[in-house]
Amino acid sequence: YPSWHPSGNFVAFSVNDTKQMFHTTDPNRVEVMDYASDVVIYDVKRKQIVSSPLLSSATAFETFPTFSPDGRTLYFCSADSVSIPGKYDQVKYSLCSIGFDADTRSFGSKADTLYNARRAGKSVSFPRVSPDGKFLMFPLSAYGNFSIWHKDADLYLAHLHTNQIRPLSALNSNDVESYHSWSSNSRWLVFSSRRIDGLYTRPYLVHIDENGKTGKPFVLPQEDPDFYSRFMFSYNIPEFVKGKVEAEVHTIADTARKPGNRIRMEE
Repeated sequence: YPSWHPSGNFVAFSVNDTKQMFHTTDPNRVEVMDYASDVVIYDVKRKQIVSSPLLSSATAFETFPTFSPDGRTLYFCSADSVSIPGKYDQVKYSLCSIGFDADTRSFGSKADTLYNARRAGKSVSFPRVSPDGKFLMFPLSAYGNFSIWHKDADLYLAHLHTNQIRPLSALNSNDVESYHSWSSNSRWLVFSSRRIDGLYTRPYLVHIDENGKTGKPFVLPQEDPDFYSRFMFSYNIPEFVKGKVEAEVHTIADTARKPGNRIRMEE
């Protein structure tokens, strides 16, 4: 789950030991669990990884890092580590933040909790900050971090200047709302929802004003009005981009497989 620092010199991501299982009777169908996870930052220029004990604790699962627009804060999710898979439905992720100094590559001395999962009995996943720095959006579900298959998952909005957190009732449905992305001007959102048939995620667009008020979401229009009734694939991670993506998938894959493309840990 990578997040680029606004300078382009760092990328934060999680390192995970992940397993998957399938339910036979549970309406959530698919479960994905982390047996372990930590958050690290890769220094692109020095080709080194840096982290903090607050981001890589043996007694917690840390995941979903995302930088603030000014690069001074790293948001992430953290849950108490429990026995997996036995207690998979008892994993509750809180929304946290920690300071980051790009000049010294150092972290703050403590992590702040914006949403306390222990107190609320819910679980946060995929936090994303608006480019104007006003808001942070995240899905909230009963447990775990794989909200894309949790039917109770709804989108919530945190007002970062007031610490107010509220559900986005105009966006949420009776099925999954999950993966989301902000437009570069912070006035539009795209998110995934299974509201049409409960099986496949479709991309929905919605306008959001400077006060966090949203309009009515609408599914990404297609030339064929029956397109979504026949298209048997999911739009899982929709992302806004400013221009055409020039790199081809095969080029990226070939580059990643080349010998010598490795990184080393820095203590």
